[in-house]
Amino acid sequence: METQLSATIIAYNEEHCIERCIRSVSWADELVVVDSFSADRTADICRRFGARVIKQKWLGYVAQKNFALEQAKHSWVLSLDADEAASQELQQEIQVLRQKEMGEVSGYYIPRKLHYLGRWIKHGGWYPDYKLRLFNKEEGRWEGKDIHETVACRGETGKLTGDIDHYSFLDISDHLRTIDKFTTISAGELQAKGKRAGIGDLTLRPAAAFLRMYLLQAGFLDGVPGLILCGLSAYHVLVKYAKLWELANEPKITTDKL
Repeated sequence: METQLSATIIAYNEEHCIERCIRSVSWADELVVVDSFSADRTADICRRFGARVIKQKWLGYVAQKNFALEQAKHSWVLSLDADEAASQELQQEIQVLRQKEMGEVSGYYIPRKLHYLGRWIKHGGWYPDYKLRLFNKEEGRWEGKDIHETVACRGETGKLTGDIDHYSFLDISDHLRTIDKFTTISAGELQAKGKRAGIGDLTLRPAAAFLRMYLLQAGFLDGVPGLILCGLSAYHVLVKYAKLWELANEPKITTDKL
């Protein structure tokens, strides 16, 4: 008997990419989209392709994805972000698995491939970026910190070969906006752990990140997009620790009158 499967997606103002994501999982027995009250056409597009759209205010990445899991009717779930899509190879691989009752594991790690500035990135430590996204929700749950969320599975896991295609950034400006957002979150998490930023964090860490990705992990093989990605990844490290330094050194604002 074929295993029933739900596809879950969290979304907010994703009209530029949600159709690609939805189409890539249209074969699932159920499509569940948890929408954080998008102001664009995201919800309408999802409904047009047969998805069940549930409105839920933003709870954070971990809580929002666990909320989506709770809405799924079937035990087996494929979890995608709105800027991702299941490749044709992955779709076919999952369809074969469903005929075998998903094997004797509780979940599967899937390689994720980044599309950046018109090119599929295969180096620089970006591929294969294995993520546990296909799993039995009775055995797995989202855990961790926001932007570092992962699925923890109690049982055995396997690996698939088909990719999740990741269209993370629309362009360089979008990448820079993402860096600004995520570094603020990361700096706050580091401060909460009692970490402080020193000169080495602001100089050596960004340089080491670029050298590791561009040279040791062969990011140069991805051409100019690879160079830009490695450079902005090093900048990400610099901004994260600069914001951590700022949190500890920002001037105290008082309301005392002169």
